[in-house]
Amino acid sequence: MGDNMNRSVIEAIHSSPTQAVLYLAGGASQSLGWLMSVPGASNTVLESVVAYSRMSMIQLLGKIPSQFCSQRTAEDMALLAYNRALKLSIPGRPVLGVGFTGSLASTQKKHGHHRFHISTRTSDRLKVSTVYFSKGLRTREEEDMISSRVLIKAVADACGVEETLASELNEDEVPQECETKFSEEDELMQLINGEICFKIYPFDNAIPSDTERKIILPGSFNPLHDGHLRLLEVASSICGYGAPCFEISAVNADKPPLTISQIKDRVRQFEKVGKTVIISNQPYFYKKAELFPGSAFVIGADTAARLVNTKYYDGSFKKMLDILLGCKQTGCTFLVGGRNVDGVFKVLEDLDIPEELLDMFISIPAEKFRMDISSTELRKKQGQL
Repeated sequence: MGDNMNRSVIEAIHSSPTQAVLYLAGGASQSLGWLMSVPGASNTVLESVVAYSRMSMIQLLGKIPSQFCSQRTAEDMALLAYNRALKLSIPGRPVLGVGFTGSLASTQKKHGHHRFHISTRTSDRLKVSTVYFSKGLRTREEEDMISSRVLIKAVADACGVEETLASELNEDEVPQECETKFSEEDELMQLINGEICFKIYPFDNAIPSDTERKIILPGSFNPLHDGHLRLLEVASSICGYGAPCFEISAVNADKPPLTISQIKDRVRQFEKVGKTVIISNQPYFYKKAELFPGSAFVIGADTAARLVNTKYYDGSFKKMLDILLGCKQTGCTFLVGGRNVDGVFKVLEDLDIPEELLDMFISIPAEKFRMDISSTELRKKQGQL
């Protein structure tokens, strides 16, 4: 690894709660070895990808960048890594996306600068460092080692680690750094615009720190009421393990998206009762399944009836089956609680679920839970409609 100072910094990174995804291209390869060789790496590193070939970079970015080695490309890589880290992380843990792109010394002489760009993305900050090497001063291995050190320093900084790590850059190779900080409003607007996939408000301190599986109760929660809280509690007891979360989609299938003010108002409800809530931008369950693979979604019988109703799939039974089988392949299940449907109380067993999907739906027994009132009815009683 080089020295004890390197090791102590990486030990401190692994001791922090931050979980990271790293996307690298064109250098800093030694940083991955250093991170992985110190015990505790699994606490920090969720995934690392080295997109070395031109086609690998294009597929990672989903586009051909104007420049493969540029600040913008590093920022794009960090944002992709951040979204990936959100999907892979334990609920409530801070996440970090790292993007690195370099043009270092190679077997053929380069006409342009030897340089690299590192971008780190957290929930409230985007930071970029650019370094131009003194050309011809070092070998490829030496440039890779230095870029790896600078990357570890950037990761340490993003994890809140007080690092003292010598980069071994000379006085002419001062990193050019820029930083953008995000407010909560900025982050929510990025979510509504589709730049980030979701935001977690981890108000529940009782969520296990070692579970990746989520038990998710989606809804609009306008307002949140005791029935919602009880339903998630019962569903969690049936599942036996997992992180119980509520989920609100800021984007609606047939209505305007929620405003930032509306989102913050609804989030405050969960803060008051100490329950974790996720704000996503996916109104459809097949998209939620892609966003939260392996999760158990808690729904009412009315929602379950709509899920298997072909009228929501252009009248096609095959389309409905294909989409829901896709959800099944992500490892998702649906826990179904009894609800009043058109004035009649119904449970899962009252619904016509296709045989191919039966094992994806789990009934919440009526004796354990039934919800006879909805948020809409509560709003009516409160005179809000």
